Amino acid sequence: MSDYIVRAMAANSQIRAFAATTKDIVEEAKNIHNTSPVATVALGRLLTGGAMMGVMMKGDKDVLTLQIECNGPIGGLVVTSDSKGNVKGYVNNPDVMLPPNAKGQIDVAKALDLGVLSVIKEIGLKEPYVGQTILVTSEIAEDLTYYFMESEQVPSSVGLGVLMNKDNTVRQAGGFIIQLMPDTSDEIIDKLEEKIKSITSVTAMLEEEKTPEMILEYILGDFGLEITETIPTGYHCNCSRERVEKALISIGKNELKEMIKEGKDEEVNCHFCNKKYVFTTQDLKNIVTKEILSKVKIIE
Repeated sequence: MSDYIVRAMAANSQIRAFAATTKDIVEEAKNIHNTSPVATVALGRLLTGGAMMGVMMKGDKDVLTLQIECNGPIGGLVVTSDSKGNVKGYVNNPDVMLPPNAKGQIDVAKALDLGVLSVIKEIGLKEPYVGQTILVTSEIAEDLTYYFMESEQVPSSVGLGVLMNKDNTVRQAGGFIIQLMPDTSDEIIDKLEEKIKSITSVTAMLEEEKTPEMILEYILGDFGLEITETIPTGYHCNCSRERVEKALISIGKNELKEMIKEGKDEEVNCHFCNKKYVFTTQDLKNIVTKEILSKVKIIE
């Protein structure tokens, strides 16, 4: 397999961990959205984090959405994933260009600037779970770390990295999430904190050709690491003409009738994959008819 996520336990189940390689996912996202280097890195980090957080969910129909609303020039990001390793996303301004930061690195923090991270989980309840935290550094990994602690009360360490080639292709992408379970001993916590401090960066480990298993072995090898599952992950958009029809119905019969009066084809683009769906005037008339008939059946 190319991109994949590993799930693991350590320290007699006092620690749970995930690590992923996502180079192909980020490259595909870049190609779909024609993103600039800084947009590619920002979206790639959120896609990587979203993919790992998605597989934390248990239900086959569970859906996770990570949404960043910010006042930086990138304009915001959205990533959606599921429990099977499927992930997709987009940025509001894929063309954003910025000079490198003081360290000579792609300046994701400046692209986002101040903002809010929302984590939305649709897990079969009447209403979705929504957790929100501020962006503490706007580097995304630290912001997810802060979210886990503040919103879910789970002490965590999140590492995410995307490295670009000079030709704007993706050289490396991946990440990890390490989480402490309740009642983890102070000895384990102190030892783990020291180990995490020794990590230079995710991209440095990926450049050393470390696999997700090797990344977790480096971090948790002294804690009795046990890899429990390997999950393929990939960029996948589940949009369809039927789903777009449902979205058109949701805008209301009167709005659809106004569109029909204009006598023009309506083009709807999917934000996640840029696929275009064209609806002729007759298509819109058929949608209105189907909606009316469906309501008649409900009354009957």
